Amino acid sequence: MLAQTKGLSRVDSLNAILSGLNLTVSEEEFARLADEKNDLYRQSLADLNEQGILPGISELLAELRKKDFHLALASASHNAPLILEKLGLSDSFEAIADPRKVGHGKPAPDIFLAAAKGVNCKLEDCIAFEDSAAGITAIKAAGSYAVGIGKQAEPNADICFPNTASADLDEILNNWQENK
Repeated sequence: MLAQTKGLSRVDSLNAILSGLNLTVSEEEFARLADEKNDLYRQSLADLNEQGILPGISELLAELRKKDFHLALASASHNAPLILEKLGLSDSFEAIADPRKVGHGKPAPDIFLAAAKGVNCKLEDCIAFEDSAAGITAIKAAGSYAVGIGKQAEPNADICFPNTASADLDEILNNWQENK
């Protein structure tokens, strides 16, 4: 069931969980569960620090900045700014798309459209990294190049790597140029 919630908003992931359990709840109970789910998640972030950065991410971000890429974050999580702060990565991104200000969550492209707008970039010139099937669908719907991380991203990504440590920027850029 976790795979089906990856990349989805808090509301959409709770809907997927309830659906998977074949449960129906009132609007009030749903709101309470969503708040409780978020509170538990935020508690799990209490000890997050720079050691929590996934392998290869710091190096990849440094390479992208060195090549003058404009970096934006397109996360469904309302907690993304907090997570970036705890990881010490806030300064790595020029823009963070706010999921509360987009019409639809992943698999709709809205969050990626907002991220591209945040860095004033044409969608066809964007390369987006994603670890969920819903996110890959959203990237492709936006008309951008999709770099998948992990098995869940594989089926529709333009290029895919098993994990963040194996993501190779030169390979990504070469493949992107060949497929433009």
